[in-house]
Amino acid sequence: MTAQLTGPTARAWQADPYADALRAGRGPLYLRRHDGWLLPLEVERWCAGPDTADDTVLARCTGPVLDVGCGPGRLVAALAGLGHVALGVDVTPEAVARTVRAGGSALCRSVFDPLPGEGGWGTVLLMDGNIGIGGNPGRLLRRAGELTVPGGSLLVEVATADVDERVEVHVEDGRGGRSASFWWARLGARALCAGAGNAGWTPYDTWEVAGRRFVHLTR
Repeated sequence: MTAQLTGPTARAWQADPYADALRAGRGPLYLRRHDGWLLPLEVERWCAGPDTADDTVLARCTGPVLDVGCGPGRLVAALAGLGHVALGVDVTPEAVARTVRAGGSALCRSVFDPLPGEGGWGTVLLMDGNIGIGGNPGRLLRRAGELTVPGGSLLVEVATADVDERVEVHVEDGRGGRSASFWWARLGARALCAGAGNAGWTPYDTWEVAGRRFVHLTR
């Protein structure tokens, strides 16, 4: 697969605070809810190589792998190095550019846009809280099912807390820069597993490493 940049519709994650943080490879960067709740975003970790928790995800990947919301591409590049066919998709041009520079393949596109190999991906990844994309986990799970081969896997990083919420947030950098508001979701393992069946997924395994929690779903 050839890495390329396409022109997606403008989205909140393309806003300057996020793109600037990726360009610099560091934060601070936050998701802020309208009531003031703040979630720090781990830009430095995203821009580094895979850590021990990421390694447990990489070890569970089979077949061609699609990384949804790949960010700067640490997992896509690592998968390519392990011999997988791997593709990242992200709506932020800077994220795609970093993925390509790291040696991965990526498209600047939404997961809900037409994608290569639909129905043929052995594993789909939703790491770093990306089950929250669009603020509608059910829709995202159904879309992942459309992308994945029968018998394939969906590996999801969930919140460590037992949470199930859809919230309106914006990205900010703590220095006055902020994006437009958009909808996001946060799910813990229990909420994800409870809703997975409605989208055709079956919980297979859950695990926690270095303070991060993951769920393996199968079709």
